[in-house]
Amino acid sequence: MTKHARFTPQIRRLIDIPLQVGESPVWDDREGVLWFVDTLAPAVFRRHGDGRLDRFDMPAAAGCLGLCESGLIAVGLQTGVHLLDPHDGSLTLLCNPDQGRPDSRLNDGKVGPDGCFWVGTRDEAVPQTGNARLYRVAPDGSFTTVLDGLLTSNGLAWSPDGTRMYHSDSSGLFVQALDFDPATGTTGQPVRLHDNAPDEGRPDGAAMDAEGYYWSAGVRSGRLNRMDPQGNIVEVWDLPHKGCSMPCFGGPDLRTLYVTCLHMPREDGTMEPGTLLALDAPVAGAPVHRMAI
Repeated sequence: MTKHARFTPQIRRLIDIPLQVGESPVWDDREGVLWFVDTLAPAVFRRHGDGRLDRFDMPAAAGCLGLCESGLIAVGLQTGVHLLDPHDGSLTLLCNPDQGRPDSRLNDGKVGPDGCFWVGTRDEAVPQTGNARLYRVAPDGSFTTVLDGLLTSNGLAWSPDGTRMYHSDSSGLFVQALDFDPATGTTGQPVRLHDNAPDEGRPDGAAMDAEGYYWSAGVRSGRLNRMDPQGNIVEVWDLPHKGCSMPCFGGPDLRTLYVTCLHMPREDGTMEPGTLLALDAPVAGAPVHRMAI
């Protein structure tokens, strides 16, 4: 077993409102704001530097979002990928890659170095049947299925040079990586990097730092697992909330780690609401990409 360093950072709680399933934080470096979703509210939020919070109510469960070159926001809803105009709150359907499949909804998604929106699904069947997929959505609304047979597609991130894509199955409890061509979006075969042990949490949303290390939210265990390119956990960052769902790097120097959280049962049986946390990162993040729209 690889030895790792363990840290208990100073944490800032950034919002007062409770979230049900806080997810998909994305830093907008042009506007200096943080976007995130509450999947079950369902709503998209924009947090300004002074703490002001804008809310955009959604018509269906909101799994994820990504930035566009035009200033629009790509949002993965249960009803498909939509484009949100932040100026008037209007939504325009781009495509519905999942095409209304039963027991399925769009889950984790992120814009890749190829300018496309990569979005996966969660298998909502009980018990799960392995119907989850990962789609690549092009700016013109066309889409392709890249991975199939998953339980919960999650954990998308790219190496700083764009030549490697990371991905997790949070219900399958593993992290994998694929060679990636940033010009064409072509991927290689998945290579399994890490199988999460029970104390490491489920490998949920993720972010990439500028040194090429992968930060995976260990949901249910209240920790961020920093992994090297070989899949070894080299650092554990303990958080005060067991439901940490996804980190992202932000702030002017990309050295703030924002972490969304979902509501989780406490040991006394009460529910701890989801929220948005922040901590100072030991390293800068890799810049995020924008959809070519």
